[in-house]
Amino acid sequence: MDENNGNELRAERLFFLCKVIVSKPSIANKIDICITKNSKERNKVEKVKSKEHIEIINQYAGSHSKLIILGRFLAGISAIVALVPYYILWKIIKIATEGKELATIKTLAWQAVGLTVLSLLIYIAALFCTHIAAFRIQANMRIALMKRIITLPLGVFDDEGTGKIRRIVSDSTAATETYIAHNLPDKTVAAVTPIGLIVLIFAFNWKIGLFCMIPALLGFAAMMTMMGKKMQEKMAEYQNALGLMSSEATEYVRGIPVVKTFGQTVHSFTRFKKTIDDYGKWTTDYTLMLRKPMIGFMTCINAIFVFLVLAAYIFIGTDKVPASADILNIMYYIIVTPLITVALTKVAYSGEAEMTLIDAVNRIKTIMEIEPLSNASNAEEPENLDLELKNISYRYKDANRNAVDNVSAKIEQGQHVAFVGPSGSGKTTVCELMARFFDVSVGEITIGGVNIKNISDERLMELISFVFQDSRLIKTSIFENVRMSRPDASEEEVINALEKAQCMDIIEKLPNGIHTIIGEKGTYLSGGEQQRITIARAILKDAPILILDEATAFADPDNEAKVQAAFEEMSKGKTIIMIAHRLSTVVNTDKIFVMDRGSIIQEGSHEELMARDGLYKRMFEEYNRSIEWKVGA
Repeated sequence: MDENNGNELRAERLFFLCKVIVSKPSIANKIDICITKNSKERNKVEKVKSKEHIEIINQYAGSHSKLIILGRFLAGISAIVALVPYYILWKIIKIATEGKELATIKTLAWQAVGLTVLSLLIYIAALFCTHIAAFRIQANMRIALMKRIITLPLGVFDDEGTGKIRRIVSDSTAATETYIAHNLPDKTVAAVTPIGLIVLIFAFNWKIGLFCMIPALLGFAAMMTMMGKKMQEKMAEYQNALGLMSSEATEYVRGIPVVKTFGQTVHSFTRFKKTIDDYGKWTTDYTLMLRKPMIGFMTCINAIFVFLVLAAYIFIGTDKVPASADILNIMYYIIVTPLITVALTKVAYSGEAEMTLIDAVNRIKTIMEIEPLSNASNAEEPENLDLELKNISYRYKDANRNAVDNVSAKIEQGQHVAFVGPSGSGKTTVCELMARFFDVSVGEITIGGVNIKNISDERLMELISFVFQDSRLIKTSIFENVRMSRPDASEEEVINALEKAQCMDIIEKLPNGIHTIIGEKGTYLSGGEQQRITIARAILKDAPILILDEATAFADPDNEAKVQAAFEEMSKGKTIIMIAHRLSTVVNTDKIFVMDRGSIIQEGSHEELMARDGLYKRMFEEYNRSIEWKVGA
């Protein structure tokens, strides 16, 4: 039983995660740890301390961290081996200028080719090691993230934003893989090569070598001004801007039918346009900020030949007949010094790649550091199913007032109640607190006299089902979509649940019945049909407490009638808690709680509330006028 309960809990959470990722991309703009509402706070991203990102990577690598070390070692060896042919080239030039032992040039040339091939093979072996480690680290990161996500309270997906979570799981782990597989060995080569080059440059004529190093040092100084803490903050801002633009673009694409229907332009989606404008302004400002140091860097590293010419003029230009050694050195430096440009460019790119990695690790940390709700060590069993809210309050992160403020209510077992009120009055938040999507800030919620914090997660999921107003199905069969609420259910039990949910007309028109894959070969369901499949899932689960969040919101008249019939079948002998905007659906409930600005301001039956002036009576009268309104002839 415990195993089944655990499977059910994981299925519930995985389904909710899939649902919100598919259906609520705009939630990503609500609250974001790394992207705040105030642009002045966008730089307040928790930074990974120096070298801490390597430690975090090693934790995910486990035993594969040895492959990273081996890969970097081999990359360093390949860099050293790749420089040896340049020494051999010096010997070839020396033989050619002296005119002695010309027959040995062929042997030396083949040695240089062999060492170049050997360097390439060693580097391939290094990439092989780092790629194996990178794939394992990426897999471990995604597994760890999904394990953490499954344990998080469901309210996190609203608070943190599903678009952000999805991007972290996908893009941030991919950035980590790219860095380890490709950039890390390149970084090692970029670090070793300049050291070897310095040895080569100073080994033959230290005066010319020193002169050639001047532009390299100036270029390195210019490059360092483009790195550091400030640039790390800019990298975070860049990723934030991309995330916002991606999220708003998704919302805009989903709204294209509305835009075309009403002849609007992109300017009707002001947030989307603003994210594009902000991104354009940011990139322009960033480019202008880096213009001078980048010009300095590129000028210096490409001015090495100028300094080489000056060195030749200063040190040997006064001689009427240059010595063969001077000619040899100048020819050699003409060939070798361009490598400095290549080496410094690699160093610059490796620095940028490391900043991207640090930002990715930061984002992964934001998810891993979110603590799951505490699970009762000594779980208690409710004596009955009476549900009571005792002076509960809750405030969303960064909000300036409570979403739920000192709410008390009692719902007896088997009662049918409704929460109504204006948009933003706290109805949905109250019901999410009942299902423990997140914990109350003040007060407590009890079932059968037991605080829901002291009821195990598995048991709480057994007791409560939640039917959302914008339910979505995942891309699998109808059978598997329904069975997510009870993974051990038989096909016969699933069909029975579908019949009670008035879904058989849907099943009959599908090519493979209940085994039809949703979204495959153009098989899609309307909003009302999806809602009925969702209700079948709740019927199969058979939880004694059922929360309905405006569950007929997207149903057409025909589907609404069938959804209502499904509700009647599902509600027999259960405690029903409704969140309703269509007030006609609550007139027969046992009790109605009227909410405004996070508090319950009225409660009672429909008749009792209509008998006295108040918010409910005004809302109901306005609702009746709205449905009676007709277009004039």
